[in-house]
Amino acid sequence: MTAPRIDAKVVMLGKESVGKTSLVERFVHHRFLVGPYQNTIGAAFVARSLQVGDKVVTMGIWDTAGSERYEAMSRMYYRGAKAAIVCFDLTDSSSFLRVKFWVKELQNCEEHCKIYLCGTKNDLVEADRSQRQVDFHDVQDFADEIKAQLFETSSKTGCNVDKLFQKVAEDVSNTDFQLITEEAGVDLGQKKNAYFYSCCHH
Repeated sequence: MTAPRIDAKVVMLGKESVGKTSLVERFVHHRFLVGPYQNTIGAAFVARSLQVGDKVVTMGIWDTAGSERYEAMSRMYYRGAKAAIVCFDLTDSSSFLRVKFWVKELQNCEEHCKIYLCGTKNDLVEADRSQRQVDFHDVQDFADEIKAQLFETSSKTGCNVDKLFQKVAEDVSNTDFQLITEEAGVDLGQKKNAYFYSCCHH
């Protein structure tokens, strides 16, 4: 018997250079690329499947540009997203201010999108505590306020990266939207990119 398949759109948001692309690279390709990345223009797309219980969750991940000049474009990419991973750099306090901007955007435009806060570059903080510019308790308080989960990750070491995406997949597999999809017998695999535009407002 084929395992039920769930397709879900996941969007990566956050200020440029916080490490969104590195997170995706680590999760999808199990690697960390050394050297400067070329900044994402618009968004890059990649997919990966995870087994969750008796289901297979395929996450279509949109890695959006962090530059402020692409903000309007980013709104196109998070439309219909089931989950948003909002990233900030633990060594850059200004990046956490941008997190609050993106959370407000999501709350206004995609109220059913589940939010995950992700502090990146934890390896730098572990190596030198003075590098930390974002207080853990401040972020945890904000996460509690918006009912989001908080992960501190390192794409370089892999710390908590798989744990983050596994949690996203588990939460997606338990949503009402996905249960309705399965009960209705809709095979999203036959409708290319259909889930990108599946609205979760019922």
